[in-house]
Amino acid sequence: MKKYLILFICFCGLETINAQQDEQMSLYMQNPLYFNPAYAGSRQSVSLVSLARFQWIKFDGAPQTQWFSIHTPLPIGGLGIGAHMVNDKIGSRNRTAAYLDASASIQLNKKNHRLAIGVSGGADFLSFDFSGLNVIDVNDPYYGATYTSTKPNVGAGIYYYGDRHYLGLSSPRLLEMKVTDPSAVISSLNKRHYFLTGGFVFDINSVIQCKPATMVKYTPDAPLTVDGNLSFLFYEKFWLGAMYRFNESFGMNAIFKIKNAFQVGYAYDFPINGLRTYQNGSHEIILTYDFNFKKRVYNSPRYF
Repeated sequence: MKKYLILFICFCGLETINAQQDEQMSLYMQNPLYFNPAYAGSRQSVSLVSLARFQWIKFDGAPQTQWFSIHTPLPIGGLGIGAHMVNDKIGSRNRTAAYLDASASIQLNKKNHRLAIGVSGGADFLSFDFSGLNVIDVNDPYYGATYTSTKPNVGAGIYYYGDRHYLGLSSPRLLEMKVTDPSAVISSLNKRHYFLTGGFVFDINSVIQCKPATMVKYTPDAPLTVDGNLSFLFYEKFWLGAMYRFNESFGMNAIFKIKNAFQVGYAYDFPINGLRTYQNGSHEIILTYDFNFKKRVYNSPRYF
């Protein structure tokens, strides 16, 4: 009876063991299409973003993630399309996802403030390989097993923006599929996530602009994640910023602009929670390129 009681308590506890599954990034303000489809086409150029994150260096099985996105406005006013992909590996789990994005926006006033709504559709391809794990109990039903699962999904978002501000709310995967087969429970990691983002730019003087930005990520039954970033743009060429993730890490980031079209950036996160003694921080590298259809005498800087 004691064994059954302990087992029952463990299963009750498992119901509340939930966490955020979406990949984490520090340069989120440079890659909004990943979590908000309403961003598609908002830069008024063909925009490409490639980002790689190496998290918790020297921590065995730590996450490693690569993102790629592309989006562009359409000739029809207010419409934009795009696509984004991600490959994420953590321990024995690997997730590869590919989504198409579409947005529609309207101009709200003479200052060219716009409101966009967006939708996305695609699929997550999940795989779990337990054959390389050190297992104490060889009778564990998952010992040496491999599982794969494909999960179609849809996302949606809204995005309000102008030349010097933005505010967005989105959920990149709205469907939470129920799995009843015990062997497939592990493959059902698709809790719904909500993202609230915002930022604005103001002038300090004629050569320096300041950009505060934040991201709030909410997942039911998981701790709220709050990121804050404060960046400074010097001579419209060089971004230098500081980041703080509540109760988790702080870091620095820098982005160089080359000929107004190409950008290269780097971010480093230093942990401040209990994991700080087991790893050496996290690194991110980002490359972006904006191709403009029309040659202009003067291109106003893009802050978002």
